[in-house]
Amino acid sequence: MAASYFDSPRWQEPCRLLEPALAKVRPWLLDDGSLTQHLIDSGRSFSLERWQQRWEAPRLDEKRLLRMPLQAGAVVRSVILKLDQIPVVFARSVFPTSSLTGPLLRLRKLENQSLGALLFARTDMRRSPFQITRLSGMSSYMPEHLHQSASAWARRSCFMVAGKPLLVSEVFLEAFPAWNSRLPLHRSRRGLVDGTIGR
Repeated sequence: MAASYFDSPRWQEPCRLLEPALAKVRPWLLDDGSLTQHLIDSGRSFSLERWQQRWEAPRLDEKRLLRMPLQAGAVVRSVILKLDQIPVVFARSVFPTSSLTGPLLRLRKLENQSLGALLFARTDMRRSPFQITRLSGMSSYMPEHLHQSASAWARRSCFMVAGKPLLVSEVFLEAFPAWNSRLPLHRSRRGLVDGTIGR
């Protein structure tokens, strides 16, 4: 049975967590490049499984971050990123109904396509600084079949495309292959991280 304590993640700014807790994970957890591209570049076989996509009411904290009206709905999409068919990342995306117009209309039918590939290909994309949390391995924030004995780091950020917001959260599972970022934090996408988004 899933633990209930972590059902509502306590998202925090990285600066609010003690340095020792972040020291080993900071290079990859706060890397603002394309996670999908990092996994593809790992040399292992990358695949994406769409676990769920439906119209629903986002969590209250998600609505606040996206500045959505309380009664507004969204498309909530959950996917599992895999290497050699092994789950390494669980990702949850929230697309407000008001954002699903123009260039973002295609988000309604992404199927098994990568959202990251679409976002990072756009020159007008901007993203907020990360919020992070540490989940119980049994947190109901993840599907039950992804539950694990170890805790899991997670992060989220808001993206702006054509002036429209969307939210992406990523949970790094036990099998995730951590890497050492070759670039200083926020150098890989310098100029695209906007501290005013999500404030």
